[in-house]
Amino acid sequence: MARLTDYTSYADAQAHANSGALWELFDGDREHINIAHEAITRHADGSGRPAVRIAHADGSDEILSFDTIAAGAARFAHWLDANNVQQGDRIAFMLEPSLPFYVCLFGAMQTGAISVPLFTLFGPDALRLRIDDCKPTILITNQEKAALANEIAGLRVVVADASLLDEITQYPAQYQPKTRANDLAVFQYTSGTTRELPAAVKHTHKAIVTLMYAALYGTGIRPGDEYFCPSSPAWGHGLWHGTLAPLALGVTTGTFAGRFDAVRLMKALQDFKITNMSAAATHYRMMKNTGQADKFTFHFKKLTFTGEPIDPATLDFIDRYFKVPACSMYGTTEIGVVLVNYPGAEDFVVKPGSLGKPIPGLKLEVQRADGSPTEAGEVGELKLWKKDHWETTKDRAKLDEEGYLYHCGRADDVIISAGWTMSAVEIEHTMLKHDNVIEVGVIGVPDGTRGQVAKAFVVSNREPSAEFIKELQNFTREKLSQHEFPRHIDFVSELPKTQAGKVHRKVLRDREASNVPAASI
Repeated sequence: MARLTDYTSYADAQAHANSGALWELFDGDREHINIAHEAITRHADGSGRPAVRIAHADGSDEILSFDTIAAGAARFAHWLDANNVQQGDRIAFMLEPSLPFYVCLFGAMQTGAISVPLFTLFGPDALRLRIDDCKPTILITNQEKAALANEIAGLRVVVADASLLDEITQYPAQYQPKTRANDLAVFQYTSGTTRELPAAVKHTHKAIVTLMYAALYGTGIRPGDEYFCPSSPAWGHGLWHGTLAPLALGVTTGTFAGRFDAVRLMKALQDFKITNMSAAATHYRMMKNTGQADKFTFHFKKLTFTGEPIDPATLDFIDRYFKVPACSMYGTTEIGVVLVNYPGAEDFVVKPGSLGKPIPGLKLEVQRADGSPTEAGEVGELKLWKKDHWETTKDRAKLDEEGYLYHCGRADDVIISAGWTMSAVEIEHTMLKHDNVIEVGVIGVPDGTRGQVAKAFVVSNREPSAEFIKELQNFTREKLSQHEFPRHIDFVSELPKTQAGKVHRKVLRDREASNVPAASI
């Protein structure tokens, strides 16, 4: 009997994808399922088949098999039991992708403890806020971060190094998972500022099943793919779409460890002969900015991106060097992936700049302020029908006549100037077409005459000058409209970013409001 992984077309997705068909991809059922078993243990068949390929920033590669991770995870689960860790206890991880990371992550999941991945570049304030919020029984980290973690009173810190791996070898290499489908498995923090801690999104073990909508139709993962996701597993994209989804389908995944370097990434994509990659828009832009893509050979058949729209110049780069369409995958940590471009589906046309269409069975609508649906081409707020009500995504969008959706910025990134509505994202994308603009962030700032005007913060490879400012303003207004351009421009050495790599416009707005200068050049 055919399974969902046997189908690749858009038509088949609409005809066959449903909850029952998703459950057929797993060993577990609606009462009992365990993410670690589905992603690792059931694929450990003694063959040594690779589960994870890690491209380290220092140039080395590391390949971990399903067998190795499964045995280590079972032993670590026994170690947690021996240390009196109970079901429902939180185990926090502050580790780069590595054997200790996967062993500890999947071992904790087997016991019924709740895994809490944390970004390795967190400073003391960001770490303390999350520790105070989730109150973990143990924080597992590396030697470098242990000193920082030990500053938090009452926190048990375990260093995941060779000695820990040696210690757990005394335990059996098999473990019987303790979880039910509705038991909590992961607390996932979104990439907010340290001053505004986003609430942890709480995922159960059965979330691995609904994740398959995104895996099959958002990233297009199928058995036989050589897959890679450079996003950190501390964030939703890197953990769920880069780690758990491919492994649950028995597909080898790839990831990046250490300080990100776009040239190192391209070498890994070449050496691993990657055919399917899902990355943040920022990753593609950074590869473009190296100017070194022509030194590598690529093997792509499917590409996806998430986090924010890709600017036209980067889309042109992808077309030139990667030679397959870049498919947007839209969602949030809170609501999951809801809009996809069905990569690998020959009967689905990918429209540049579009978010695509809803995953099978999902209902989305672009609405006016009064809740009525917009007409084609009209900008409104994107809403999702969920549990008998419309839930806001806090994003603005528009729909074309063929049912494709387009992102028009966050609701708070709209700039209203003298009655005109402008999109910060649209101005940014236009400015990025200029040869001397490397990065740009745009916000609205108060203006006594117009209410608000657009202000751009520009990272450039050209010397700042009044002439250059005028050139950028004219460049933007000629491509958009006479009113839609940045009336103020500051040149900066860098832009504030969220931990997921997106331009942090809220930080720019806060700095502007408090008259805190940016990192000027």
